[in-house]
Amino acid sequence: MQPDKLLRVAKWEVTKNAGGVDKRTVVVMALALVAMGAVAAIAVSGGTGAGMDDGIYRIGVDESSPYHGVAADDRTFDIREPDPAAVERRQQELLYRGIRLQNEPRTAKERAALTELRDSTAQYNDRTLARDDNQTAAFPVSVTLVYEQQSGSSRLDPRSGDSSDESDTSDSGTSASDMGEQSTSSGGGSDESSDETSDASSEGGAGSGDSSATSDGGEGGVGDSGDSAGGEERIGSSDGATSSSGANLGAVGARLTGDVQGGTPSDISPPFPFESLVLAFLYIVPMNFVIQAYGSSMLSERLNRRGELLLVTPASRGDIIGGKTLPYFLGAVGVAALITAALRVGNIAPAGSLVAVLAVVPLVVLFLSATFCGAMFARSFKELTFVTVTITVTLTSYAFVPAIFTDVTPIALISPLTLVVLDLTGQSVGLSSFVFSATPPLLTGLVLFGLGAGLYREEDMFTQRPIPLKVLDALAGGIRTRRSALKMSVVLLPLVIVAELAAVAFLFVLDSVSLNVFGTNQSLGIVLVLVVIVVIEELAKSLHVYAGYEHARYERTLRSALGVGALSGLGFFIGEKGLLIARLSDLESLPIGEAALQGATLPAGLPLWVAGLLFLLPLALHTVTAAISSVGASRGRRAYLGGLGLAIVVHFAYNFAVVSTLV
Repeated sequence: MQPDKLLRVAKWEVTKNAGGVDKRTVVVMALALVAMGAVAAIAVSGGTGAGMDDGIYRIGVDESSPYHGVAADDRTFDIREPDPAAVERRQQELLYRGIRLQNEPRTAKERAALTELRDSTAQYNDRTLARDDNQTAAFPVSVTLVYEQQSGSSRLDPRSGDSSDESDTSDSGTSASDMGEQSTSSGGGSDESSDETSDASSEGGAGSGDSSATSDGGEGGVGDSGDSAGGEERIGSSDGATSSSGANLGAVGARLTGDVQGGTPSDISPPFPFESLVLAFLYIVPMNFVIQAYGSSMLSERLNRRGELLLVTPASRGDIIGGKTLPYFLGAVGVAALITAALRVGNIAPAGSLVAVLAVVPLVVLFLSATFCGAMFARSFKELTFVTVTITVTLTSYAFVPAIFTDVTPIALISPLTLVVLDLTGQSVGLSSFVFSATPPLLTGLVLFGLGAGLYREEDMFTQRPIPLKVLDALAGGIRTRRSALKMSVVLLPLVIVAELAAVAFLFVLDSVSLNVFGTNQSLGIVLVLVVIVVIEELAKSLHVYAGYEHARYERTLRSALGVGALSGLGFFIGEKGLLIARLSDLESLPIGEAALQGATLPAGLPLWVAGLLFLLPLALHTVTAAISSVGASRGRRAYLGGLGLAIVVHFAYNFAVVSTLV
């Protein structure tokens, strides 16, 4: 690439396409931004407007009943005069006389109304007791939860054997969960602060206070609402539960998710990763707008034949593609930098730094490269829309889903967005974690740009061919001789690594479901991961071979097919060692991660001859399975599909046998 030509193409891209945005597009974009801002404002304000469930339940209760105040504070209830005839006519779901429920709930709506009233009573009691002057008597039990990042395998793994040893129980019987939470409950007092100190021996309890709703409402009463008003809950409090440099999203999260600052031990629920959810969305959503504009610009080069003018210039294909991509790349990275700066200046995430911006770069490259390939494959804007939506859903899932569970498992490091969340919340990001998260998507983006660049020539840009044939054209562009099969298997390895890591991230939640497959006790997650990995690897080894045969790059003889397949398998075996990057994370500590990486890494403590055998067996496996697919590819499409299916079966049988023996 020559910088001067690249910058000239970038300048042309900005000036020419900026004038191509019509007024209708500007209006639509402005309305979309206003709508998004309005929705965000309503969400942050707590949604104080009218709700869809307002007045959905009708309750007959007079003002003398303690439940009148409960129903008046809950907009889901429509308060009416007590009328037994109205209950018979199904015009009232609940009927109270004093503290007693006069009708027995029979319909689903009546039972739902009673459940809602019980929940409202518990919340009403909490609010009433919170206004009491004697907080020690109002809340005799104080519970403080501190969530810590988990490292290593889950303590709930039935095969780990240490679940009983690592479950710590507090004085009141509250145990820590597998997400690393530490729970402390005190009866004689809490040392967190004077405001949170409680005395279990003090008089008064959950039902103290004349104005609180009673809990023992007689027959069919509200139930255990009184028990749920006698405690205090602090999640991520500022007294030390979280670092002062972390992101301050707790107040917004409480309004959006319905969390409360005070509660009782019965109110404790598993933590919702709201902070990671919001931070991940902030960085992902703008990328979708950028790739829409980028894909449209690249496709216009083909449909309007504007790219023909660039092809006849002295600029190389690398200069043209790099120059047209540079403005969108800088725009996406600039938006990420602005978001980080806004979070920092607004004191929402004061710890945000350059690390968060650098972590977004691999995702930007991955999104742009996939869109570039889609624009080279699509035949019309309608087809590009389909391709872009597929790219958006797939890559957003890859980047977004693992990042949600930043505080749960090392699986989260699969996504570079995890680095962003860690940096914004004030947690340190190690060099090994950064390399593990950023390298696979960055290399995959470069590979996709290379495949798309193979089609950026006149004979491919302006021809109308279906997307599957365009994919084969892109793969065949890098094939020259028989040795190209080895090269292509190595080049495609980043795609394989990203796909396999994504499969592990999506399926690791099924690791606790055991299956009795052929007498083994493997989990459902491991079996599914093995199936997905086998399909991915066999496609990566054979698809470019099939493309070579379709474009007459290889001879259609048995000897040539076996030789090409052996070279493809050898190249994949060499490139597969790139999975050793997983050692930079804690992925191998999980059984599903160890199963996914068994072909690239060796278990510790094996005898030398066993280790040597396990090192050579994958070479034989990849060579044989690639040769099977190659023989099929040399005989046509149906034979290729049959050979691919046979190779998948052989590969899965080998992997399952190894995993059942060693994992």
